[in-house]
Amino acid sequence: MTVVELQNLSTEEKLQMMESLWDSLCAKAPSVDSPEWHGDLLAEREQAIRDGSDSFEDWETAKAALRNQVQ
Repeated sequence: MTVVELQNLSTEEKLQMMESLWDSLCAKAPSVDSPEWHGDLLAEREQAIRDGSDSFEDWETAKAALRNQVQ
């Protein structure tokens, strides 16, 4: 697929494609080493959750919110 073809996709189609790509990458995740800074960032975010300066929502809720924004 070319960049021009990607530009012709709707936002919903692009999001579906991104989700499919992510699922494909996740299937191979055990064979990919994360860089050290990923661990550092996760530790910072966990600390922010513990001290109450940040929060999170589950993935299904986040996806639903994104879908509602693009419709």
